[in-house]
Amino acid sequence: MADRRIRLVVLFGGRSAEHDVSCVSARHVVAAADPEKYAVEPIGITRQGRWVRAAAAIEALNAGPGALPERLSAAGPEVEPLPVLAPRPGSGGGSEAVADEATVVLPVLHGPMGEDGTVQGLLELARAPYAGAGVLASALCMDKTSANTMLAAAGIAHARWRAVTLDDPDAGDRDMQPVLDAIIDDLGLPVFVKPASMGSSVGVSRASTRPEVADGLRLASRYDRSIIVEEEARAREIEVAVLGNDHPEASLPGEIVPGAEFYDYADKYEDGAKLLIPAPLDDDEVAACRRLALDAYRALRVEGLARVDFFYEDGRDGRGDRGWMVSELNTMPGFTPISMYPKLWEVSGLGYPQLIDRLVDLALERHARRERHTRTDPGPAAGGTP
Repeated sequence: MADRRIRLVVLFGGRSAEHDVSCVSARHVVAAADPEKYAVEPIGITRQGRWVRAAAAIEALNAGPGALPERLSAAGPEVEPLPVLAPRPGSGGGSEAVADEATVVLPVLHGPMGEDGTVQGLLELARAPYAGAGVLASALCMDKTSANTMLAAAGIAHARWRAVTLDDPDAGDRDMQPVLDAIIDDLGLPVFVKPASMGSSVGVSRASTRPEVADGLRLASRYDRSIIVEEEARAREIEVAVLGNDHPEASLPGEIVPGAEFYDYADKYEDGAKLLIPAPLDDDEVAACRRLALDAYRALRVEGLARVDFFYEDGRDGRGDRGWMVSELNTMPGFTPISMYPKLWEVSGLGYPQLIDRLVDLALERHARRERHTRTDPGPAAGGTP
């Protein structure tokens, strides 16, 4: 009998600074995928960019999900990307024609060279159904300056910010003087300095003095020559999970109470922050937050999934009074045990295994739609004879 399960290729690792986070996220995705529905194939991408069949993860899966380590390792026999991504021929006896095995790719890759449209472009070329945002939305959301520009065009509020380009990570304060003047004159102090295309708070710093701004720019430029500098909003930090293609749905919101000076890498992945799920908001605030999350999702052309992060200035306890402001959209949020995205859906009534089912269904739905609108011949001229 042919295996009717969907072949689920889980891509993880990658060349970005978020490699380790991806390895942990992938472990929990692989463990939660229903073995009755999916033939899971974990494929790692090393820090050097080699694609490998994750031998240890496959061996552990054969022994049962409980045998999986705490994080997957991008180690094993090297493979060629396109053959791994392509659907596999079906099998059948005699002259019986059997359709190709259904293949869906779940790219659990965080950061540049994975979440920024690059791998999504490869998947499009391979004509492989894949979960998550497409090329355009992935690239837009990864580049915070481009995303902010698009959100502003849609009339969606954001904290004040400036874009900076720094080619030399070792630039001295004297060389950066005009840039530092412009930042402080426009945004004041303190500010947050971030690589424009990075996640998990990698390369992010809070700067409350002129030398700290310079140091923050140098740090950020080691990850990206494009840098975004944002004012420090006096706000609560609220997050909403969104799921869907043409008709997306928003989860209940959650609130982050940072355990450090700001919600940094350690807070996110070492359980330092306090997560309030659902967030302590009244019904009107919840409705406004969910509505704005969907507006931002659509404005940036996202499909599949995203986590929408907000600043909320409610005018209480010394906070500002500007209301809801979108901070950023993350098109492949963390799937670790302490990650907000799966936690938000769990409290909204969608468990982890069911979340994976929805992502697979959405991937197949979008792929079928794209195939209907893709033709490679020039076709008849407009108004001509078919």
